[in-house]
Amino acid sequence: MTDKPSTLPQDTNEQPEGQSAPQISMSINLQYVKDLSFEVPGGPMIFQQLQAENPSMNIEIDVTTAQLHPEQPVYEVAMTTKIVAKLPPAAPATADAPAAERPVFVGELVYCAVATVSGAPENILEQILMIEVPRLIFPFVRNILCDVTRESGFPPVVLQPIDFVELWQRKRNSSFAQAAGHA
Repeated sequence: MTDKPSTLPQDTNEQPEGQSAPQISMSINLQYVKDLSFEVPGGPMIFQQLQAENPSMNIEIDVTTAQLHPEQPVYEVAMTTKIVAKLPPAAPATADAPAAERPVFVGELVYCAVATVSGAPENILEQILMIEVPRLIFPFVRNILCDVTRESGFPPVVLQPIDFVELWQRKRNSSFAQAAGHA
């Protein structure tokens, strides 16, 4: 967490001559775990199976934002991370029984930050909340998930760095495509 607001750089090319750019400031007021779940559905037997096989992992990350009070520039930014580890099917598929992957563990974390952003135009505000705040809280998310997997008896899962610009762009493109489909 920061004690002082950070000042973000401005694009001075967009301001008319003689006018100064608005001062944008952002500070993370607090961070917290909103929800944490870690399940090992295969109980103790899954640890024996892991000695012979390596699981595949599927990792999903999503970022959402919400303004906490309509008249104040205070926002909750929630990063939801879900990790699902599975082993390949134990037996090949047959006509009577399709092959089913065996779950190793499912971990879900919703980690939030409450941020104050002032002086940001609407087109920049979304980028600050969807890119910059997640960049600042990601190390905490990575650390929590690493600790939880290790403390649950598995090798620690260390998330690789995330390109939050790409994540934001994909989310925007997805929402535009959905909106166009309803037009």
